Amino acid sequence: MTGRSTRSTGVTLQQLSYFIEVAAEGSITAAADVLYVAQPTLSAAMKELEARVGRALLIRSARGVTLTTDGAEFLGYAKQVVEQVALLEQRYLGRPPSRRLLGVSTQHYSFAVDAFVRMVRRTESAEYEFSLRETRTWDIIEDVRTLRSELGIIYRNDFNRDVINKLLRDSGLEFRPLFLAEPHIFISRKNPLATKERVTLADLAELPRLTFDQGANNSFYFSEEILSTLSSAREIRVSDRATIFNLMIGLDGYTISTGIVSDDLDPAITAVPLDVDEHIEIGWIGHSAIPLTEQAQRYLDEVRVVVAGFGVTLLGEA
Repeated sequence: MTGRSTRSTGVTLQQLSYFIEVAAEGSITAAADVLYVAQPTLSAAMKELEARVGRALLIRSARGVTLTTDGAEFLGYAKQVVEQVALLEQRYLGRPPSRRLLGVSTQHYSFAVDAFVRMVRRTESAEYEFSLRETRTWDIIEDVRTLRSELGIIYRNDFNRDVINKLLRDSGLEFRPLFLAEPHIFISRKNPLATKERVTLADLAELPRLTFDQGANNSFYFSEEILSTLSSAREIRVSDRATIFNLMIGLDGYTISTGIVSDDLDPAITAVPLDVDEHIEIGWIGHSAIPLTEQAQRYLDEVRVVVAGFGVTLLGEA
């Protein structure tokens, strides 16, 4: 009888866990320190993993490692498997909840922060590692494409829809709608317009328009504000939400957004409906072929709870 090797040719759970840590650290050396394994051992494990799946998952350079396109997709499935094993052990072996992981990238929306706070407070695990990045539109798409973040929150409307959809398709991503918002202006509660039931574009003519800077990709299509092509005599670009709110208070500036503003997080700011024939479709983006982890689903559930509290009609489910 001819002997056969009993060595498994499949992927091991340990390899998946190692790969997730390497991707998170962006460095095999740094991941080895976190995992308390020797760097040559981890490097060999990653090469063996790539050999077993028959694809290059990592691009190695002197500065560390980045994911290939296949590697980004593989990471999504690896996280799914590791999370499901942890849930199985928790349910049937009586082990405590595993360390929770989630990365979210979003345009500058207070409801996204509010939902994130709610999610963290409801997390049962004693250990977690979450990230929330309020950043530029292009960077959100890149974060999700490379799985730096599992999901992103962005908007689209009739003006930018075709461009955004094409970019998402080219990146292997998909937009899934959450809700449709009527345009509002965000202003200081001390602004004279704060007492109006509705405002018009003419009302805003003399006020500084505040927009979020989109950096090198400062195309109108990537703007976070609708009506971005309309000229404004006074325009100020900012990089973060705290600054834009300070300028609303200090300069009576305004920005155009969803109308959903948290009284707890932003008590000095109010929203007033803008009288224009436009809509803002807010949704989340993720990889087309990769299902969300349970933690990501929990976050989206909290987003729905937050926006529903403002009387907004939800458009779809994850």
